[in-house]
Amino acid sequence: MKLKLITLVFSSILILASCGDDKKSKPIQVIDQVPEKDFGDYHKNYLREISFIDTRADSSSTSNMVKLSGGSFMMGGNSNQARQDEFPRHKENINPIWVDKTEVTNAQFQEFVDETGYVTTAERSFKIKGKKYEAGALVFDPYNPEWWWKFVKGANWQHPTGPDSDIEGKENYPVVQVSWYDAMAYAKWAGKRLPTEAEYEYFNRAGNDTLIYHWGNEFEKAPEMANFFQGNFPRQNSVEDHFEKEAPVMSYPANDFGLYETSGNVWEWCFDTYYPDAYSRLDKRTDGYFKEFVNMEQQKVIRGGSFLCSETYCTGYRNAARMSSAPDTGLEHTGFRCVKDI
Repeated sequence: MKLKLITLVFSSILILASCGDDKKSKPIQVIDQVPEKDFGDYHKNYLREISFIDTRADSSSTSNMVKLSGGSFMMGGNSNQARQDEFPRHKENINPIWVDKTEVTNAQFQEFVDETGYVTTAERSFKIKGKKYEAGALVFDPYNPEWWWKFVKGANWQHPTGPDSDIEGKENYPVVQVSWYDAMAYAKWAGKRLPTEAEYEYFNRAGNDTLIYHWGNEFEKAPEMANFFQGNFPRQNSVEDHFEKEAPVMSYPANDFGLYETSGNVWEWCFDTYYPDAYSRLDKRTDGYFKEFVNMEQQKVIRGGSFLCSETYCTGYRNAARMSSAPDTGLEHTGFRCVKDI
């Protein structure tokens, strides 16, 4: 089942350009309004903005990363819960890479914003069908069966559920309410990139492509191994995993590659454009991932599941599980981690 998401089209694009000796990049508004009918231009302009972000001085650092040697594995569904978009199962070859041990945290994202002056997607006003809306993002509402996700003005990475919330004391929690573009911007600054979908499944499986979950095939162990929803979704969470929503990074055991929370906690953005039949069209990829992105109907891949996944809903914590989201959308259960080429 796909997430029901509002696609947000934003009213302005900011280019971040270096200015003199000032350490912070200065936002410069370059167009007044993105033509709503041409999302391809909006996408290109946003990537252009990101290209102006200066890479941090210590971008060669691999601190808090794990070096993986790469190799071959079988990718795709291998359980009775697998959905159609997880087939056909197929062989993938992964190059050696460095992978962040954890999801990017609030503290790390704060450092990025402080140094660059970057403004996230959820902090920008936008237009839908000519009507201007205040900045905000999507927050989960378990009491609305018709539409679980509601747009909340003032929700953003510093206020994940709205203006009355904050991240004080949550420096070590995954940053959320960040769009795919925000994740790409951070990665540019850090001298890294987002993982491809194939890379994500590779490092989530951690060397064993026969397992349903990164810890094995026993679901009974799940509350000890991942942050997800237990109980009667979406209103009665028994919290057997000790966290009702996000958990701090490194709250659960690392997988066999030494990576934390690759399953559960928050969904993580990947490079790829999502296709439900992706595994039947692998010859259409560029540089090992689905790069083309030209219209409003397309979305980007998210992987790993979140604190809202459950056995009665998306089971996104399975190694093979796939999901997607609009790249300009912030959600309270979506973050990211980065990789670095060797």
